[in-house]
Amino acid sequence: MSALAPVAAQAPPVEKAGGNGKAPNADPAVMRAGLGTALLFLGPYLVLFVMFVLGPILYGLWISLHQWDFLLPGKPFVGLKNYADLFTGGSTTAGPFWNSMRATGIFTLLSVPLLMVLPLALAVALNKKFWGRNAVRAIFFAPYVLGVAVIGLLWRYLLDPNVGVLNYYLDQIGIDRIPFTTATPWVWLALVVPTIWWTAGYNMVIFLAGLQEISPDLYEAAELDGASAWQRFRHVTLPGLRPVTIFVLTITILASANVFGQSYLITQGQPGEETRTVIMQIGEEGLRQFNMGAASAMSTILTLALLLISVLSLSFMRERTPKESKA
Repeated sequence: MSALAPVAAQAPPVEKAGGNGKAPNADPAVMRAGLGTALLFLGPYLVLFVMFVLGPILYGLWISLHQWDFLLPGKPFVGLKNYADLFTGGSTTAGPFWNSMRATGIFTLLSVPLLMVLPLALAVALNKKFWGRNAVRAIFFAPYVLGVAVIGLLWRYLLDPNVGVLNYYLDQIGIDRIPFTTATPWVWLALVVPTIWWTAGYNMVIFLAGLQEISPDLYEAAELDGASAWQRFRHVTLPGLRPVTIFVLTITILASANVFGQSYLITQGQPGEETRTVIMQIGEEGLRQFNMGAASAMSTILTLALLLISVLSLSFMRERTPKESKA
């Protein structure tokens, strides 16, 4: 009895696309139906996006080109005057705006490094297995679920120079009261520490998610090669967390640059206008001075600055792949 020769399975012939790049069996009616279905699903989002994102942006740009005062019936068109005033020394808006930008920059420089290093250290420590790990993670993350109003009032009560809990206990042990909310450099401590306590848990969770994506085999291989704990962290953990680190850095910078509640509730911009951030200044200019044109111009400049920072940060996130060699 002769053995049966195996028959190789043959794939059906594949039709090549025509010279116009379209498949020969592409039906225009089917393509139109597919486009209609896609637009149907995108419709609700597009409506909300136009109403609550794109529309306000365009309206804000339009207001910035006018002398927009709620109390006046006429709102004359002034072109780029509101923007020019922000770059003209001696104008009523330039000094306060750039002072607020300076305060925002100081807060960002003080808070961002700590909001990167401390959450990363916590994530590395809490990524190890030990009893009660989930409870410890929850404790560190818990402050983040509180609103900024709660955080501000809580820390104002703790740090107030006159009736604050911390100064009360300093009095009890014979130490002079510290003006945490009314004098420099203590005011920066009163802003940065509550912010770290409030938001470090969120960054920690993101770093934890990134750590769990790193293959344990890489650590085992490094350990077999005699790498120390620091070398494993430097050559395995940090490169594996590169995309996550850039993402956390970007959102942390953006959040710090938009700080408002902490300075408004804890220090109230004191001493003088030392801790009045740019968001506070925009609110002061637009809602108290009723100069919405200048406030909108400030918002536009801040948005462009943050957009530039985001683009620069995300550009570093791109994976560098070797170029394909030409044939």
